[in-house]
Formats: sequence, structure tokens, C-alpha cells
Amino acid sequence: MAPVLGRVQGTDLKVAVIGDEDTVAGFLMAGIGMRDGLGRTNFFIVDSKTKRQDVEDAFRTMTERPDIGIVLINQHVADDIRYMVDLHTKIIPTILEIPSKDKPYDPSKDSVMQRIKFFFGGELPTS
Repeated sequence: MAPVLGRVQGTDLKVAVIGDEDTVAGFLMAGIGMRDGLGRTNFFIVDSKTKRQDVEDAFRTMTERPDIGIVLINQHVADDIRYMVDLHTKIIPTILEIPSKDKPYDPSKDSVMQRIKFFFGGELPTS
């Protein structure tokens, strides 16, 4: 646990978001948006015209940045790159799947919930 604390302690980690326009706009209005000195942003908007490769590149970039501590991703977007989300095992950045305005959250698809289920050896709570 010490290496994680050493990396986080005294660091200003940011929240990143990958999702549909409404989700990203909501988080930007809440104040998470930023552009660093290299022109990199901590958000990526996905719509019906967005290529899967572009989503993969955005996910890879955000999970490799040392200044990002949490990546929020719409679950329906995560489903499109499920293999990448499932392969991400680092604690930081933490990947959190969130619902979108039009698509509900399904805990049975969430990789974090699946790990919790495996850890406890039981069923996922149904609310």
C-alpha cells in the first residue's frame, strides 16, 4: 500500500470523464474541466459518430496520465471498450462506470462490481 500512498500524498489528482455530451457537460459545469500546459484535457465526448479507436485512445491516455486519480466513464461507453476496462487493474486511476441520461446503470456489467462480487464470493446486492 505504501507505493500508492507515496504517489498520491501531496498530489493534486484530477477527475476525468469520458461520456456522452450531457454527462460531460454536467461534470464540466460542476468544475472538473481543465486543460494543461500541453493542451491535454481531462474529458472526452463520445457520440454516435465517434470511432471506437478514438474512445480507446482517450481511455488509454487518461489512465496513463499521472495527474488523474479517477476516470468516470458512461457504462454504455465502457461496454464498447469492455476489454480495456476489464484489463485495467491499477488502483489509481480508479475507473468508475456511471449511468447516462438515456441508459440505466447495470451493476452486472460493471468491472468494479464484478471484482467486489468475486472478492466476497457472493451475489451482487439488488438494492
